[in-house]
Amino acid sequence: MDRTAKGWINGFLGVLIFSGSLPATRAAVMDFDPVFLTVARAVIAALLGLALLWLFRPNRPARGDLLSLAIVACGVVIGFPLLTALALQHITAAHSIVFIGLLPLATATFAVLRGGENPRPAFWIFSSLGSALVVGFAFRTGLSAAPLGDVLMLAAVILCGLGYAEGARLSRRLGGWQVISWALVLSLPFMALLLLATAPSSFATVGVPAWIGLAYVSVFSMLIGFIFWYRGLAQGGIAAVGQLQLLQPFFGLALSATLLGEQVSVTMLAVTVAVVVCVMCAKKVAAPAPAATRAFPQEKLYRP
Repeated sequence: MDRTAKGWINGFLGVLIFSGSLPATRAAVMDFDPVFLTVARAVIAALLGLALLWLFRPNRPARGDLLSLAIVACGVVIGFPLLTALALQHITAAHSIVFIGLLPLATATFAVLRGGENPRPAFWIFSSLGSALVVGFAFRTGLSAAPLGDVLMLAAVILCGLGYAEGARLSRRLGGWQVISWALVLSLPFMALLLLATAPSSFATVGVPAWIGLAYVSVFSMLIGFIFWYRGLAQGGIAAVGQLQLLQPFFGLALSATLLGEQVSVTMLAVTVAVVVCVMCAKKVAAPAPAATRAFPQEKLYRP
């Protein structure tokens, strides 16, 4: 199996793990404040990342990598989770899908600006069509007017796209699990202070589903998913593999239907099929990913 195919497999596994975040978050916010949930998941994941770094003792990032790690931390550890949690206090989950549908385009844009990629014109056509299908589905589901929520979601998507592209670029040299682990550890002091500031006075009323949701978003959404995701982006191309994010809302809704009993409409199934076609077409016309500076020399936890 060639490097690009492995990248798409790893990227798909990452998206599949991220898709569980929606039902897990819905279960967790039943008993946890959204901001506290965002901070707690980052702190737990950072402690796990610190344990991995201590256990496997990879080479420390170079001084020149610190800025890139700070960008990753600001984008995917702090920015996106915190801004989306704040936005969802003003808008509905259906409304947020509009912006999630724009995330692959944001990732592809930063793949050009930061990742040194140059997708073909046909790629942008399929990428835009896929995003339009997701956005159109969200509009049909129903939206609420809340300018503050829209601004927060737009900022979250921009930061997340930057964090994805920057982390994938760095993963070409350091490896996927090292990048997310170092980024989590770098953000730990700030997130720990926020944790102390937002912690509830008592956890007596927190139910088992909320604890399970917190565990999932901390271990899988914040750490394990990124191990696959960053490796996939670095192997298969940031812009190309990033199109798999178009499937995330539909996977999340399918999981919600399975776990939470929510309904799945025929329209959702039809749009999902159309989005899959767009993703496959984008994959076919995407340019190859730039070669890694070093072929993942420190990847010790996972070899496909």
